[in-house]
Amino acid sequence: MREHDEELEDEFPAGDGTVETEATVLCPYCGEINEIGLDPGSGRHQDYVEDCQVCCRPWRVIVIYLPDGAAEVSVEAESMD
Repeated sequence: MREHDEELEDEFPAGDGTVETEATVLCPYCGEINEIGLDPGSGRHQDYVEDCQVCCRPWRVIVIYLPDGAAEVSVEAESMD
C-alpha cells in the first residue's frame, strides 16, 4: 500500500468503501440548488470558497467527513470584508 493510501485508510477505515464525492447545497444568496463535487482526499475537515453555479457569488463551503465516509456539508455567504 502506498503512503498516501495508508493516510486515507487512517482517516476512513475500511468499511464498505463508500465515501461521498458529491453534495447538493442551497445557495445562501439566490436560493438555487447546486450540485458540488467533494474531494475526500483533501482531508476529513475542509473549509474553502466556491462560487454559485447560478449567480456566481462566493460561498464558504465546510465539509466534515464522518468515519463511515458520509459527508456533512454546509455553505454560508462569504464575507466580503
